[in-house]
Amino acid sequence: MSQRQSRRAASYADAEAVARALSPSYPVYLLRPHQLAANARAFLERFPGSVLYAVKCNPHPQVLRALYEAGIRHFDTASLPEIAQVSEAYPDAKTYFMHPVKGRAVIRTAYEVYGVRHFVIDHLNELEKVLEETRKGPRADLVFVVRLTTPPAAGTLYHLAAKFGCSESEAVELLQRAQAAGCQVGLAFHVGSQCRTPGAYGTALEICGRVAAAAKVKLACLDVGGGFPADYVEMVAPPLELYLEEVRRGLTANGFEGVDVFCEPGRALVASGCSLLIQVQLRKEDQLYVNDGIYGSLSEMVDAGIRLPVRLVRPDGPAPSPEEREFVVNGPTCDSLDVLPQRFRLPADLREGDWIEVDQVGAYSNALATNFNGFYPETFVTVEDAPLARSL
Repeated sequence: MSQRQSRRAASYADAEAVARALSPSYPVYLLRPHQLAANARAFLERFPGSVLYAVKCNPHPQVLRALYEAGIRHFDTASLPEIAQVSEAYPDAKTYFMHPVKGRAVIRTAYEVYGVRHFVIDHLNELEKVLEETRKGPRADLVFVVRLTTPPAAGTLYHLAAKFGCSESEAVELLQRAQAAGCQVGLAFHVGSQCRTPGAYGTALEICGRVAAAAKVKLACLDVGGGFPADYVEMVAPPLELYLEEVRRGLTANGFEGVDVFCEPGRALVASGCSLLIQVQLRKEDQLYVNDGIYGSLSEMVDAGIRLPVRLVRPDGPAPSPEEREFVVNGPTCDSLDVLPQRFRLPADLREGDWIEVDQVGAYSNALATNFNGFYPETFVTVEDAPLARSL
């Protein structure tokens, strides 16, 4: 192992310590396993069922390891590579195929090689496809989880039911057909990413209650999906307990006692578990040119309008000016679109060579990063301090 690789593998106190030790000219993800563990415990101790981590949110091996060591044993997977990654790293973990549309060869491999038994569907043709590709095995251990469309919830970043989900009448038919084929059945929904309306879960559970009553089938499971939010600048989430109270109330009110209940948190588990250390490579008046941007770790600032907490990191040299100003932030690619839509408020004497810590990037950062123009953020180190977002 090279000296640089060994230094990268170390744990540091905070961003200043990383900047002082590595003096990185490349972006560095600052991973906080202790924060990931705290987030995981909050769900594991309070959610009334199984907690499935949504792997697509951040599939980095160190993230998965931190969540696994914190007690997460169930994983929401949407592709064969995700299933393989989890299953091969943690043989005792359980994966669930939560993508409503799957290739035939992928279904067969997931079922025969990795032992997947839960498959989400939202259409009759997908039901038939999965039945055909799993025909070598017993039907009784196969679970079809029917995904319902739910109404748009206020305060969500992405309304995920716009692409997937079926109507109530379609769900009734799918449940009945799957049960008639000798399989177990369940229901699922997703209220939308970064949902800031706890009541959306109660509304969705009422829909599930109507469908279950109309179908007259025994549900093996009920998946309340993801959507649990994280805190961002000017987007502080309601307390987690409000969401869990709504789920518990909805389960009781709609007769779901005794049904195995799942949730699929992604953003709420990992957003606060990682920040990003970037470097200023040039300053032009109120414009900064840094080494990461919308094609790398910060695409959600464009796609979802998220504002992220930031602070200047200058481990050596003069103390930052108490005066602040707004800066336009340009990414590293040779593309005029690579400009962050929100300005960063930072000390007015910010200069080339300074670093900026960007917090709350654990969700959909490295998972969405591209290598466009040859720039690709890939370095992870561990830090031990608290997230900046604690002060939001």
